[in-house]
Amino acid sequence: MDFTADSLLSRAAQKLSPRADELIHDVEQCLRREVPELWDEPDIAQMTAENVAEHVIAILSGIEHGIEPRRIDPPAADAERARRLAQRGKPVTAMLRAFRLGQSLILDRLLEELPRLTSDAEPIGAATRKLIALATEYTDRTSETGVLAFQEERDRQVQWRLSVVNEASVRVGTTLDIARTAQELADLAIEHFADAVTVDLLDTSTGEAPAAEGALVVRRVAQRSVTDGHPGTTYLEAVDGESSVPPQQLHRYTDGSPPAHALVTGRPSRHHLGPSTSMLLVPLCARGATLGAAQFFRHHQPDAYGDEDLLLAQEIAARAAVAIDNARRYTHARATALALQRSLLPRSPPTQSAVEIACRYLPAAAQLGVGGDWYDVIPLSGARVALVVGDVVGHGIHAAATMGRLRTAVRTLADIDLPPDELLTHLDDVVIRLSAEVSAETDTESAGDLGATCLYAVYDPVAGCCTLARAGHVLPVVMTRGGTVDILELPAGPPLGLGGLPFEAVEIDLPESSLIALYTDGLIEALDHDIETGLTRLCHALAQPSASLEATCDTILEALLPADRPHDDVALLLARTHALGDRQVATWDVDADPAEVARARASVSEQLTTWGLEELDFTTELVVSELVTNAIRYGRPPIQLRLIHDRTLMCEVADAGSTTPHLRRARVFDEGGRGLFLVAQLSENWGTRHARRGKTVWAECALSAPDLFSDAAVLEVEGIPGVV
Repeated sequence: MDFTADSLLSRAAQKLSPRADELIHDVEQCLRREVPELWDEPDIAQMTAENVAEHVIAILSGIEHGIEPRRIDPPAADAERARRLAQRGKPVTAMLRAFRLGQSLILDRLLEELPRLTSDAEPIGAATRKLIALATEYTDRTSETGVLAFQEERDRQVQWRLSVVNEASVRVGTTLDIARTAQELADLAIEHFADAVTVDLLDTSTGEAPAAEGALVVRRVAQRSVTDGHPGTTYLEAVDGESSVPPQQLHRYTDGSPPAHALVTGRPSRHHLGPSTSMLLVPLCARGATLGAAQFFRHHQPDAYGDEDLLLAQEIAARAAVAIDNARRYTHARATALALQRSLLPRSPPTQSAVEIACRYLPAAAQLGVGGDWYDVIPLSGARVALVVGDVVGHGIHAAATMGRLRTAVRTLADIDLPPDELLTHLDDVVIRLSAEVSAETDTESAGDLGATCLYAVYDPVAGCCTLARAGHVLPVVMTRGGTVDILELPAGPPLGLGGLPFEAVEIDLPESSLIALYTDGLIEALDHDIETGLTRLCHALAQPSASLEATCDTILEALLPADRPHDDVALLLARTHALGDRQVATWDVDADPAEVARARASVSEQLTTWGLEELDFTTELVVSELVTNAIRYGRPPIQLRLIHDRTLMCEVADAGSTTPHLRRARVFDEGGRGLFLVAQLSENWGTRHARRGKTVWAECALSAPDLFSDAAVLEVEGIPGVV
């Protein structure tokens, strides 16, 4: 039988078609040996097998029916399969090599059939040449179509990954909150390439990577799943079926588990947990430290994770790790500054009878850092009390440290009983010196201008008056017992640190049960209103009835501040005044005559009996005798003696002289110099305060009689030269 090249090829294809399954099997076995990357994943392997079968059938059918190569239709799903290879991160060379290997094997089988059909060499040679040309053209056209689809998908994948990474740079790390940053990472992954995400951070203060594997303790800071009501799946849950970990809960990575290995080595990995579940495990590393691990699960999507997915997860996790590390460092610095500031603020108001106190301090929002606002309540002599509120310019740990130094300076100056205007003058000098020290420092973080404002008020419950002075601070607000609220118009002194400008004090009457509010500008300033509006709101809130002073504080803060953190630090100090009436105060005018000392002792003894303090008679008479004697001998008239019965017994002797008495060490044969020593031994505190005219020497005695014959007292007295 005579054959042409076309008829011979058609006859060979017809003979081979019944054995197509055998040919398909041989092609698969060849590809499994030579191109194993197409068979290492079940779904890709199934797709490759389908591709082989459809191409073999298409080629045999086309040759059998004499169809030209360009008219042989490749499998309809061929381009889609090429796209799936690109999606799974398989190299395009694997696809091209598979085409060539399949072509070679099919050619061999067809060429083996030609000698069985004819022994004529001429048609066999012509058919062989035609078959090679046909197979090459078909393979080239199929490869070109596959490469185009593959490259289109790769380009699309690259663009998609770039868009996801770009979106991550915008959405992850929007705040300096660790938990929120981790949750932003989980939310982004759920939207784009994961069905469930968990983020665990090492429960250590340093964030350093562990030295060796072990039962690592981590905290679940974020998790999310596409399934409603399903909080996510961890490695242990997927393998062992353990219950999920609640948010912010501590749990452990067991020794040898993939998460523990990732934390120790810092290397990412991907795992197949089951037929339809795969996992990406990416450690969160930043600045050479391993902070934790993120686990991305896919169990609802048909495609398992590939190498390209792992690279994407690494890129996003790296950005999130830097943001988490920044948040961790900021949280540590902010906590340190807050701890410093709170340690420098008074822990509780001191015990005193002049005013009832309620106070609040609120730090600013996290973006601004800790500020330098402070308040203080300082008991003074004569049952008086000093109320202080101040504000250091700036935020951060340096502002908190400066606040602590200024508060200490104020307390030191208050201990020497300086009037408010003089105290602010000395405090201004302190700020100027601190500013000079800061300007000389090379540390750029602490360098810069130093400034502060302050309001200093002294309330006297005996006189029922309050003396105030301010250094650039906001005005105080007063509410009387009748409910009238007024803003005190005080002279506007310059802020602290300017120097060369005077401060002026104002004295006002404050009847009993008056309420005075001292605060910093963060309470009344806001982005949505000016200071005048804030003052109006403050006056309205202060006038609202409340069960207690603490409740009034809460009412003011709720009325003036936003629901979240304020934009600036806020310090609020409320004081309700109390008066000491005639039943607690006794006053006598004393003539400048030594004979008046005895009469003063008699008057004091009588008053102590009236108050029921007879047991203090001896020590109080001794203290009064020494103070009155010194005033008569070294002071100037008029002289006045005053006793105040409060939590302690206060003895005060005032005269018009300006000479300050000093405690000194008397020699053996000195006739004087021991009076103030006795006063110091018999009283808890003593001192001198100066006024515009004259001075007052005071001593504060406990309401319980001292044991004058205790061993300690005897030793102290015997140690004084000249005392027998």
